[in-house]
Amino acid sequence: MTLCWWFLLVAFIPMTSGTNPGVKVKLTEKGLEYGRQLGMVSIQQKLKSIKVPDFSGSQTVSPIGNVKYSLSNMCIVSVGLPQSAVNLVQGTGMRLSVSNAFISLRGNWKVKYLHIIKDSGSFDLKVKGLTIGTSIAIKSDETGRPAVSNVNCGATVSSASVKFHGGASWLYNLFRKFIDKALRSAMQKQMCPLVTNAISDLNPQLKTLNVLAKVDQYAEIEYSMVSSPIVSNSSIDFSLKGEFYNIGKHQEPPFSPSAFTLPSQINNMLYIGMSAFTANSAAFVYNKAGALHLFVTDDMIPQSSPIRLNTRTFGAFIPQIAKRFPGLMMKLLVQTVKPPVTTFEPNNLTVQASSTVTAYAIQPNTTLSPLFVLNLETSVSAQVFVRGMRLAGAVTLNKMTLTLGTSYVGEFQVRSLDSILQLVLKVVVIPRLNAPP
Repeated sequence: MTLCWWFLLVAFIPMTSGTNPGVKVKLTEKGLEYGRQLGMVSIQQKLKSIKVPDFSGSQTVSPIGNVKYSLSNMCIVSVGLPQSAVNLVQGTGMRLSVSNAFISLRGNWKVKYLHIIKDSGSFDLKVKGLTIGTSIAIKSDETGRPAVSNVNCGATVSSASVKFHGGASWLYNLFRKFIDKALRSAMQKQMCPLVTNAISDLNPQLKTLNVLAKVDQYAEIEYSMVSSPIVSNSSIDFSLKGEFYNIGKHQEPPFSPSAFTLPSQINNMLYIGMSAFTANSAAFVYNKAGALHLFVTDDMIPQSSPIRLNTRTFGAFIPQIAKRFPGLMMKLLVQTVKPPVTTFEPNNLTVQASSTVTAYAIQPNTTLSPLFVLNLETSVSAQVFVRGMRLAGAVTLNKMTLTLGTSYVGEFQVRSLDSILQLVLKVVVIPRLNAPP
């Protein structure tokens, strides 16, 4: 199922949970129209696979009297849906209408007359001027997936003409006009049941929809609905859980989503709003998985920089490092000690992070000798935008505070390392955050 039709379906799902969403989506009439264009191609293909029920009847035909007939093994050969529309019904849902449609069918016929005489053959049927209007209700099942049903349906057929093959032509020419009328009436009665069955047949497929998507080796995100949508004449607003979890382990974070609203604009097809809860649930998950860490080595520092990650550079600020570990390269480990906290503001978001920076001297045998551990408090701002089909952002450093956690080389002035750590953040860490996914 395409993403657009999934939006169309979940937009009407009422859920039993009353929690606030992490993500909201607004589907406008423009989006609905785009979905109709995509969906009608699929619907037209699906209509070809519908099985039309057999039907039979009788008719008095002069001069041979009562003729019993049956039409069976009918299959749809072609379908045309030249005109269709999808409309929103405020407070209710969605209505699909099709007009001037046509269907071609093929099947077998049998007749019996004068009590003992039988005849049979095949036939081609053309139904023209078919108009269908149906309202679709969608609710959630116990797992939060959509279940669909037909609320009401109306159908009319302006004409139905049949062409018989085989058998006695003089016979079916006698009652062709009766068959045409009977077929038109029968097809008109059968169209809504066919539509209802076609809609109901979607439910087994809908039960297989995945509302939990893997993000990477650490995380997955759940996007089931958490409340009933708000349907207006111009848009559908619906709410998704939008919560990150560690893969295979769904532990709720120690915070809950707050209520938020989407802007009232309807110029675009689709609007998506993400709350700080979604971002913070991601931070909670990645921090718990130990994924928020980065080793910084000298080859990550621009060659033009006079500051290098070695004991000579750091020895200029902390002399005991140069004395105890002369001529060695260094490595820094930056890692969070608790989940970063994101707050949203108009056109901007701010992330507060508490981290540690552990410095190591790299011995000739590649073992690491710890030098010191710094406590690092940072605040960064990001302007969020969409790049292709992904959410991206431009991150800038607001402020940075350093304190000494542990020293393995004796006391030293932490402030002397501000310039080095700011360089590391600005030229290594932040560019990685800004890198395209």
